[in-house]
Amino acid sequence: MAITEKPIISVSGVRGEIGVSLDVSVITRFAMAFGTFVGGRTVVVGRDSRTSSPTVRHAVLAGLFATGCHVIDVGLCPTPTILLIAKALHAQGSITVTASHNPVAWNGIEFAAASGSLLTQAERDELMRIYETEDFALAPWNEQGTLETYDEAIAYHLERVRHARWLAPDSIRKAGLKVVLDCGNGAGSVISPSLLRKLGCRIVELNCVADGHFRRSAEPTPEALDELCETVRASKADIGFAHDGDADRLVLVTDQGIPLNGEWTLALVADFILGKTKGDVVATVSTSRMLDDIAAKHGVRLHRTKVGVGWVVEKMREVNAAIGGEGTGGVVYPDIHWTTDGIASIAAITQYLAESGSTVTQLVENMPQYQMCRKKLEIPSQELASRLIERALKVYEEASAIGKEPLLELTDGVKRVWDDRWVNIRPSGTEPVIRVFSEAPTLAEAARLCDETLETLTVLMKQMSC
Repeated sequence: MAITEKPIISVSGVRGEIGVSLDVSVITRFAMAFGTFVGGRTVVVGRDSRTSSPTVRHAVLAGLFATGCHVIDVGLCPTPTILLIAKALHAQGSITVTASHNPVAWNGIEFAAASGSLLTQAERDELMRIYETEDFALAPWNEQGTLETYDEAIAYHLERVRHARWLAPDSIRKAGLKVVLDCGNGAGSVISPSLLRKLGCRIVELNCVADGHFRRSAEPTPEALDELCETVRASKADIGFAHDGDADRLVLVTDQGIPLNGEWTLALVADFILGKTKGDVVATVSTSRMLDDIAAKHGVRLHRTKVGVGWVVEKMREVNAAIGGEGTGGVVYPDIHWTTDGIASIAAITQYLAESGSTVTQLVENMPQYQMCRKKLEIPSQELASRLIERALKVYEEASAIGKEPLLELTDGVKRVWDDRWVNIRPSGTEPVIRVFSEAPTLAEAARLCDETLETLTVLMKQMSC
């Protein structure tokens, strides 16, 4: 099958649909670029459970070997595990074979630096320069790369989480929590059930076989969690947990079997952590206003960044933040490592439940209440998406000039902000779409903001195609 589309290259790495927009030659070229970038030294490689991941892994190994790298292969692991072990083993970087929350037909690779965090903007620019110019430092025949396997990555990650300063496993054990866990047949299947057992929880497992045949969407949206919700209600569990494909995210289902979007994971964890550790909070421009209220409650500052874990981590390091993350269910725990970690989130949420003596429903009811709407507009190409957003900005700026527009924030895409609501449009870094997120006091108002914005974008796109 001929490759008919281009892969998506972004802050998250490289992703595409296997056989449609991603082939092994692109993967090998990027691996050669990364091997050159790290000077042919040590690189940790791991993969998620997708059926195409072994193929992509071999393409990665070819590129790294060609540039003389020593590869430490940790096998099938969650993304946060791979980044954590790369730092622990003092590797010069890591490559994770994953498409995270993208559909099962997709795959890709993510890069991390020696610190175990995603590449900075300067590092990404240099990697792309090497890739685009093909300025590869290829090794001669007698200096080709080597391979080592490492089987202790999962155990190391579990120990790091269990020794987090905010975790008291004995209190969780005494609480006797019953948990339903849905790993989506992804990489979380190899670690999260073990963590919950070590914390003394009673577990009901759903989709916890890491075979890559996802029996629900890789992205754990509320719409994808019907089975989890039904099982929580039927088993009278205290909470339901769901991972995405590589377990860097976690979303929750309440004790009443109500699915919560990823905003609630960051909100509840931030409230819990800030009750123990003072420090600022970092979140993206499209994360809920709940974070503003939580930061105010604890007397700390909220910093907002572009969407993407790399941007969040850069700002967290800059301000020495106590906690940060995205409204996708990804939370960064700086005392563990500098990336989103859905496994650590399981520990944090169960600790919060055990300490508070409250149900998830009660914790949610005690939070400020806002309603969000998330929609997207499919776009033929990322280049067209960027042009469309530029066109929309001009329209909004013209309206602002005559006093008909709210505050415009341009941190990432275009965010229009009123006193009690907002709407943000931006090109996706992982899919050929424009994402439209809004938040308002009621769901109807949030949906209306999304729909009005989508209508404007649709009209502008038609004008541009004429």
